[in-house]
Amino acid sequence: ESRSSVLETKRRVIGQLIVCQGCCCGATNKDRPSVPVEWLKDEWRKRGLLKRFQLSVSGCVGPCDVPNVVVVNSESGSEWLGNITDFNQYRSLVDWAVRCVEGGHLLELPREFKDHRLQPWRQI
Repeated sequence: ESRSSVLETKRRVIGQLIVCQGCCCGATNKDRPSVPVEWLKDEWRKRGLLKRFQLSVSGCVGPCDVPNVVVVNSESGSEWLGNITDFNQYRSLVDWAVRCVEGGHLLELPREFKDHRLQPWRQI
């Protein structure tokens, strides 16, 4: 009996939303827009997303010159968003996560985030 060299978790999630709240993202004392972390955690719990769509709050994901960065991770890769500055954008992300869980797979991000896509990696 051969064992796979890849670890597997018991919980199977369709995606992960990482919300940055570090030195710059959400730093209202630096004139950056706030990040509604407690509201997000509460909504994630109330809407039953925790077991199927992971929510993580990070101290820093970089790049720090763009405020309020959000990363969506899934089996197919990562999608980076920046300048998520309006509360309604966070509400839209929660609604999108609910639709993804209901559909059983990651859906395309809402069109409103098209101009918020961020490319953090580049060749030097």
